[in-house]
Amino acid sequence: MADKSFRNKKKKNKSSVLSVVKEKIMSVLPKKAKYTEAIGRRKTAVARVRLVEAKKTEVFVNGVLASDFFNTAELIKKATEALDDIKEKYMVSAYVKGSGQNAQAEAVRLGIARVLVELDSERRGSLKAKGFLKRDPRSVERKKPGLKKARKAATWVKR
Repeated sequence: MADKSFRNKKKKNKSSVLSVVKEKIMSVLPKKAKYTEAIGRRKTAVARVRLVEAKKTEVFVNGVLASDFFNTAELIKKATEALDDIKEKYMVSAYVKGSGQNAQAEAVRLGIARVLVELDSERRGSLKAKGFLKRDPRSVERKKPGLKKARKAATWVKR
């Protein structure tokens, strides 16, 4: 999803919305900062996550603080769970699109976990034990012809 204020724009304006979001993301990252990047996915959500060393831990999603982007505390916790046991401070910048907010939060979590493993391979065991490195493959099954939904058939009537 793009930024909240742009969600109701028509499809023809999609490119302008994405350009605004990308500008916000670039304004969050420090100029010429050395970052590590990874991609997280869930359903149709894709999150491109960048980590930069910082003085305090901050998480930005689409150029906005995660607490402002995600509606509930549960989604914020889900997105930042991978950072809980780490002593170092990082600034996280994530660009997320597709699917709903829950899948986006899980995609951000997977991206953060992958970046942390890339930075320090000794973290892999603890992150893997918590299930943060597993890409959840479940997604919506496609609708088949002749059926109402993916598996739901029309009600059978004798007469």
